[in-house]
Amino acid sequence: MSDVWLTLIGIGEDGLDGLSPAARTLLSHASYVVGGARHLELAAEDIQGEMLVWPSPFQKGVETVLARRGSPVVVLASGDPFFYGVGATLARYVLPEEMLCLPAPSSMSLACARLGWALQDCRVVSLCGRPMQRMRPFLQPGARLIVLCADEHSPAHVAEWLTESGFGRTRCHGLEALGGPRERRYDFEARDGVPVSPGRLTILALEIVPDRRTFSLSLTSGLPDSCFEHDGQMTKREIRAVTLSSLAPRAGELLWDVGGGSGSVGIEWMLADPTCRTITLEPVPERAARIARNALNLGVPDLQILEARAPQGFENLERPDAIFIGGGGSRAGVLEGAWDALKPGGRLVVNAVVMETEVRLMQAVQEWGGTLTRLAVSRMEGVGQMHGFRPAMSVTQWVVWKPEDLP
Repeated sequence: MSDVWLTLIGIGEDGLDGLSPAARTLLSHASYVVGGARHLELAAEDIQGEMLVWPSPFQKGVETVLARRGSPVVVLASGDPFFYGVGATLARYVLPEEMLCLPAPSSMSLACARLGWALQDCRVVSLCGRPMQRMRPFLQPGARLIVLCADEHSPAHVAEWLTESGFGRTRCHGLEALGGPRERRYDFEARDGVPVSPGRLTILALEIVPDRRTFSLSLTSGLPDSCFEHDGQMTKREIRAVTLSSLAPRAGELLWDVGGGSGSVGIEWMLADPTCRTITLEPVPERAARIARNALNLGVPDLQILEARAPQGFENLERPDAIFIGGGGSRAGVLEGAWDALKPGGRLVVNAVVMETEVRLMQAVQEWGGTLTRLAVSRMEGVGQMHGFRPAMSVTQWVVWKPEDLP
């Protein structure tokens, strides 16, 4: 412990009364104490050293802390510093053996304790600097969400958005200033609005109740085409489901979606896991804007859109784990550029509708291997007063895995 110079102390709304004797001793002996204005006020009685309120930008405060390396420094944080807190940020610069963390119960732990909910069964979503649409994939029947509000306006915004999205019967529990003398709870249905004027320190606990079960997004790939705003240029539902299966998304992986159209494949890639990422290349500005709207509405606002045409747009991009080419596969240099950019062990999937691309894919199989599959879908439509199946244009799909021993 002799190398420890930085102490992270979690402090709750009960202030010094909630700190252990060890935490209070470290706090009083620190030559430098950093925290939010509220944290410093709660602990003021024990602070003997110099105090600093976290400045803006936040990184400036981090640099100030690092400049004190070797001297006893305390950083105060709400609850658990490693739960949506400053702990993870400082851990990028400070070795674990230089740091001691004394957490208090997190706001999520306190919320679940008040509601009698199992902590491990809840999803957590933060609205601090993040759009509420991030909640969209988690709006499943019976799901329990803990929402960390950005300010006193968040509960009303969430209730309004839930109602507009078809989840107006969701049961909402507002929990304020948990663990302190000003703690308060209020319960309401989203469609009824917030019954009180919330405070800034608010947790919103949600029990999801859809007005219709179809309002919840499917947990498998192949969302209905109606989920996406499009101009006809999109990978249709049945083909999209097969395409996502061929791309085989795994947690933390990056997809290049080349010729994004409506963005449907890249969006569903990100819906497979919260850590999956997509960079979409779409040269048409109107379609790029449409992709952004679809990504926001379906809960993946972090999808990155690059208004560029392949292969020129490949330059300086992070190497992907998988690439999907839904259009432009016959253009000179596109397949070559994609193959070279792909990580070892990565997957390249190309869907072809026109003969020119099919010819190019035949050549690609000879050069890089892989498999070709013809996909054909027919949908029932009215024929006068009768019905029949009308075939859509068939799709030839090339799937190839890059060997692990290639650069």
